[in-house]
Amino acid sequence: MKKRSLKAVQRKASKRDLQVEEFDKRDLGEDIRAAGGLRPIRKTLPTSIVLEQDLIDKLRKKAAKRGLGYQTMLKVIVREHVDEY
Repeated sequence: MKKRSLKAVQRKASKRDLQVEEFDKRDLGEDIRAAGGLRPIRKTLPTSIVLEQDLIDKLRKKAAKRGLGYQTMLKVIVREHVDEY
């Protein structure tokens, strides 16, 4: 097991204390809302679907442009267009 020096432990504790102080003195509500981090919680069920490789590749490219995974991109597309059918 690697031993840490007392100074290294104290520096880490000091840094953690500064983070706690910053957290305590700021109202993070606006930051969270501005980041769009709040999403409704929906009950989900796992499912399997077989897709052609070229379709997965297209989903991955489109998803990457939006900073999403391809499965999330697929869910977005389905949710937006399911009522059209």
